[in-house]
Amino acid sequence: MKKPIVILGAGESGTGAALLAKQLGYPVFVSDFSPIVPVFQKILEQNGIPYEGGKHSMDLILNAREVIKSPGIPEKAPVIQAIRQKGIKIVGEIEFAARHVGKCTLIAITGSNGKTTTTRLIHHLLAFGGLDARAGGNVGNSFAELVMQDIRAQRTNDEKRIFVLEVSSFQLDDVDKFRPNIAVLLNITPDHLDRYDYQMANYVKAKFRITMNQKRGNWLITNADDPEIQGFLAANPAYVRCKMDQIKQADLRNGYVRIGQKYSFDVSSTALQGPHNRFNAACAIRIALKLGLDNMTIEQGLYHFTPPPHRMEKVAEKAGVLYINDSKATNVDSVFYALQSMDRPTIWIVGGIDKGNNYQILLPHVEKRVKAIVCMGLDNSRIRAAFDHLHIPTVETASAEEAVEAAAQIAKPGDAVLLSPACASFDLFKNYEHRGDQFRAAVLKR
Repeated sequence: MKKPIVILGAGESGTGAALLAKQLGYPVFVSDFSPIVPVFQKILEQNGIPYEGGKHSMDLILNAREVIKSPGIPEKAPVIQAIRQKGIKIVGEIEFAARHVGKCTLIAITGSNGKTTTTRLIHHLLAFGGLDARAGGNVGNSFAELVMQDIRAQRTNDEKRIFVLEVSSFQLDDVDKFRPNIAVLLNITPDHLDRYDYQMANYVKAKFRITMNQKRGNWLITNADDPEIQGFLAANPAYVRCKMDQIKQADLRNGYVRIGQKYSFDVSSTALQGPHNRFNAACAIRIALKLGLDNMTIEQGLYHFTPPPHRMEKVAEKAGVLYINDSKATNVDSVFYALQSMDRPTIWIVGGIDKGNNYQILLPHVEKRVKAIVCMGLDNSRIRAAFDHLHIPTVETASAEEAVEAAAQIAKPGDAVLLSPACASFDLFKNYEHRGDQFRAAVLKR
């Protein structure tokens, strides 16, 4: 009997990898050290894929021909070390899917902030323009499941297919030969450093893996003003072997995105507000142009784009006060962009599980734009220590409903209430989505 492909982790990517492996005719076994979510259990059972949850049966795992691991499993995990010691190859779901995708155009997007919005925007513009584009990876369906669907439909020779993939640094850690036709590296700021031995250089290298296999005919679109990106390029001049398109902040002014001398796009009346979103739009526009869309189609697509929830999401305007859900802002840099884009006096809801944040970069925007701070968390001491010296009115709360009520009591017509926490959500909520949903519900209930 053939040795199986073992999938470690039964979340979105693991289940997708299992479906693809089964479609390709491999024996498959799925193992997850945590309990498996019922929806994924049902999918595995419906497809006749054996699995285990709450444990790792090492005799079965170490009998694998290859292991496909979830990006959430760190290299230091005992199960990974045992597999390495046995000499069994480990890859990620993105790498496994790319082997079998066939003829297509691969677009991959990474960065510390803005990945999801940019991925969604690129996909929206291409689909709006009539191209056969699908989004996946770290957002929506796994890449492996999309490939499995195409194999079933016998579409792997259809060159018109376009995959727009959000890829995290964790996913890039597990690629080997993955080569996007167009790669986008938005920015690099400190995040997830516990996975990289608290060395920023290791995290930067992980992000640059998005372009490590690209060749002369491929493109890397990146940020000309990001110090970590430019520092890596200066220190490793031969690393990027493809064509490079670097976007400058000077091209993003007065609500316009300018591309060279030929193109200018007005985004001032779109949902893409703030300098960070103009940069995201510049990346998406460049790709749309490279893939043949005309100016008018792109402009109409930009106008019709709705950002994903929990990312500067305008929830409602009540009694002249605008409520904005930016629950996805789980680090200081995300909050920097959020505050930078505010054009109203702002009541800022902040807090959660602090990641060792350095709030210093926020001080200028807090002084200029924030009229009150509403702390929402079980321990707000580090936030208070960072901002109490500004003598801005500050309130302590321990739920989304309390936070919204406190903010509403302070706000006046013309103000904004911004949930942009800078922290993880797990002290009071299941995840950032749950936090944002609770905030939205509390606002709409008023």
